[in-house]
This record gives sequence, C-alpha cells and structure tokens, in this order.
Amino acid sequence: MGKQKTTHDCCSPVNSEMQTEQKLAQMDVQPTGDSCCSPAVNTVQSPQGLPVTTKAGLCPTCNTKGKKVDGATVKSMLSISLREVRDIDYFFCREADCDTVYFSADGIQTFLTGDIRERVFQKEPNADDVFVCYCFRHTPDSIRAEMIETGSSTVVKEINAGIKAGQCACDWRNPQGSCCLGNVGQVVKRIKSEVIFVEA
Repeated sequence: MGKQKTTHDCCSPVNSEMQTEQKLAQMDVQPTGDSCCSPAVNTVQSPQGLPVTTKAGLCPTCNTKGKKVDGATVKSMLSISLREVRDIDYFFCREADCDTVYFSADGIQTFLTGDIRERVFQKEPNADDVFVCYCFRHTPDSIRAEMIETGSSTVVKEINAGIKAGQCACDWRNPQGSCCLGNVGQVVKRIKSEVIFVEA
C-alpha cells in the first residue's frame, strides 16, 4: 500500500462571526453559557447535545489553536477501535496542560492521552523518558547520557542520516504528524545548558 501524503497545514481558517451565525442557524443549535473546562471556550449545543466549537481549528478543551494532521496519523496513533475515526479533518493539540491530543474540526470529538499508543512529547515536555524522536527512539534521557559521556550530541546528525536514507516515518509514528527535528533541537539546547550548569 502506498504511503499517504501528510498535510502540514497549521490549522483551518477561522470562520467570521457572520459565517458562524449562518452555520448555527442551519444546524438549528443554540448558544450555551456552559463550558466543559474554561469560560473562554465558546461552545454551542448540537441537536445531539454534544459541544461544538464555533471557531474551526480551536481545541474544544483548552480553546487554543491546533495543528491540522493527516487522518493516517490519527489512525496510526490511536489505541482504540478505528471505527471511532470519522471522515473529517482532525487537529493536534500541543498544549501540555490539556489532556486532548486530537480533536475533530467540528469540535464534537476528542481523543485523549489515554487513547494514544505512545506517550506524547508535547504533553510531557519535562519528562526524561518520553520519546522526542519516535522513528529512531531518542529520549531526553538518552540525549543527556550521550552529552555527559562525550561532551556533545550526535542525535540531530543521526536523525538527518536516517531521513536521507528514507528510514523515517514521522507522519505515521510521531503524534504531531510531522518531523521531530524542531523538538529534538530544543531538547538538545536545553540539556546542553543543564549539563554545562552541572559541570560548572
């Protein structure tokens, strides 16, 4: 089976107030003052009584902008039945304090950290044993161990070599659905400052 193309759009456009009102009128829904987690989240009730976000691309749990991910990423990362996955756009929530990992574009559906096969780096940014690189299984702890032993880190070089060799599969194995190098670079920079501080 051929590899599906991964979309890296940050998020879908935010609807204007007029478009939102028109859509709500078509759905025959009424705004509610209730919020599942924060007064800042603007929700409505669908005919089924489920919360619906009024702005596309905003996490219905924490109301922050999500990153659009390919449906193949969601399917590969879920530990629950794939019958739960609908033919709709999904977004990745990067907020560490939010338990939602993926949410549907209509805001009705969320998948939490307990629904995911892997621990999510963005949800545990300070954990030493969570993978920061899912394809080649690097953790902050393994990066720190190499740096303490050798005085430098080769992890970025190794990952780039794997990418060049066609061995990475970030769109299938990384919960964010895209390359990990940005996250890895941040971890290397942070650990380097910590190791230097300890040795000083």
